[in-house]
Amino acid sequence: MTSEETPTTADVTGPRPRRLTYAAVLAALEGVALVAGAGLMLVLGLTGDPDDRGQAVTGGITLLVIALLPLLAARGLLARRSWSRGPAIFTQIMALPVAYTLLQADSMAIPAGAVLAVVAVTSLVLLLSPETRDALGIRGPGRAQR
Repeated sequence: MTSEETPTTADVTGPRPRRLTYAAVLAALEGVALVAGAGLMLVLGLTGDPDDRGQAVTGGITLLVIALLPLLAARGLLARRSWSRGPAIFTQIMALPVAYTLLQADSMAIPAGAVLAVVAVTSLVLLLSPETRDALGIRGPGRAQR
């Protein structure tokens, strides 16, 4: 296949569909939440009295790196890059088990789990819609190029 047969970007002449914008905003919010969690872990790990300072710092750095995926996906969705839908969908699928785990807790984590579950399912619906697929220039199997 040549690059002419597989376009990497969609036609950006028209307005961006609302579903695509909403999906990008939700992905960006997840990324910002992960950055905030990473910052909190790092600050508490460095200034507080954790059981294992190295583990707290490593956890914070890991969350910071993980936050890059939804942030990059959100940027790509806003720019209408076809590659961005895959990382965005992956992020939502990975958020579902985390939400389930939070919902099983007997603590203040239950509301966070409910919010995360709603955001993940809503994002998946937005990302898998035909309107989003067409806006990103993604062709399904057997679909001819326009």
